[in-house]
Amino acid sequence: MKGRFLLAIDQGTSSSRSVIYDHDARVVASAQQEFPQIYPQPGWVEHDPEAIWESVTSVTKGAIQEAGAAAADISAIGITNQRETTLIWDRQTGECVYNAIVWQDRRTADYCQSLKNDGCEAAVADKTGLRLDPYFSGTKIAWILNNVEGVRARAEAGKLAFGTIDSFLLWRLTGGREHATDATNASRTLLFNIHTQEWDEDLLRMFSIPRELLPEVKDCAADYGIAVDDCIGGNTPVCGIAGDQQAALIGQAGFEPGMTKSTYGTGCFVIANTGDTALRSRNHLLTTVAMRLNGAVTFGLEGSVFVAGSAMQWLRDELRIIDSAPESEEIARRTGVVEDVYVVPAFAGLGAPYWDPAARGAVLGLTRGSGRDDVVTATLQSVAFQTCDLIEAMSDDGIKPSVIRVDGGMVANNWFLQFLADVLNVPVERPCNVESTVLGAAYLAGHHAGVVESLAAIGDLWQQDSQFAPAMQAPQRERLLVGWHDAVRRVRSDA
Repeated sequence: MKGRFLLAIDQGTSSSRSVIYDHDARVVASAQQEFPQIYPQPGWVEHDPEAIWESVTSVTKGAIQEAGAAAADISAIGITNQRETTLIWDRQTGECVYNAIVWQDRRTADYCQSLKNDGCEAAVADKTGLRLDPYFSGTKIAWILNNVEGVRARAEAGKLAFGTIDSFLLWRLTGGREHATDATNASRTLLFNIHTQEWDEDLLRMFSIPRELLPEVKDCAADYGIAVDDCIGGNTPVCGIAGDQQAALIGQAGFEPGMTKSTYGTGCFVIANTGDTALRSRNHLLTTVAMRLNGAVTFGLEGSVFVAGSAMQWLRDELRIIDSAPESEEIARRTGVVEDVYVVPAFAGLGAPYWDPAARGAVLGLTRGSGRDDVVTATLQSVAFQTCDLIEAMSDDGIKPSVIRVDGGMVANNWFLQFLADVLNVPVERPCNVESTVLGAAYLAGHHAGVVESLAAIGDLWQQDSQFAPAMQAPQRERLLVGWHDAVRRVRSDA
């Protein structure tokens, strides 16, 4: 096998990261870099595509340099990415026609509502497992086509390419030779039929999107071409791609039906493996492609919370009442569980199971005695309450996890994980490697390159760091959840 290492690129909502692993999935080197967020007007969120690309090339060079490696030392590259974020670029120049419209962006809410009013949502749900919501890529593509001068004509002439972040990075890494995505990212576009595993002509007509824009859809572990960009330093195969939440499920070895993970990054995303069954939720959760390997589709049931770690960034950057996210743990330990103050961080509307893009955030229950520590602790608690909403919805749909595996930046906070276990009334497991998303991308690349022999081998590599068992008494849990649900009701747009 050529090379000693695997390279995984994790392009996230607020930062880009590259990690070099050895063939036993041990971290050899890593680099991470934040990039700017752009808020052109309330509810709009954009990224500069060139800032994303610069951050990816920078951290990739940095990780390779730290490892003392060369392109010849890398067996394969895996990519994972913030899903739904939408770009359209020129096939000749590679330049984007507009900023990346981020998954959090709400500008197409009225368009989604008009499609609902026209009775389109049932067909969309049947084919895609999704809802008509600004979250997904399809309406973002339509917005660019309809609002950026000259773009629609160029798209219809086959001069432009659409992609989620994975496709954009792949295009750049391969020097414009590869326009492809994987089934997990395709399943988040509102354009991909998860049952036929093909772009759907009816949906393309519904959104008036030319098929010429779309990438080829491949398995998560597949031949994605050769990376020739200078940031790699030579010719290296790209062998794996998956959206960040599906990559985290793979990194958590969630290969058996019923296995459930919850990732705490910018948002919070819970996915339960439902095997070969595309389970239709009664509670407004999403049916999605969890992974596609060797042509076989594994489905998942997903709940999406738009604000989790970004709530801690809000405390740090906008309110300026903490200096860093880790400071929140010390504050919460000192304060204890807050029962009277509720923070509902609906900065980008409410995701599952409410799907209310017009909802807005609020701090409720303040008295003259309320202080900074109460608000910080209540913000931490809000992430656990939102997770509880998702787990309760999943349980009602028939998926009742006996344990939740967690990952992402927030899970370094032990107080938060204990409160999460208490509110869920389910044990919470933290792995030794909490960066499951980027690890999943490495596993996919290694699997296709023959470095990782099987899915079972991935399961053997998973190691538990800590388990948090529920310890809260039922009456307190019930009081807290009643207060939370009342707070959510107050911020709903239909309240």
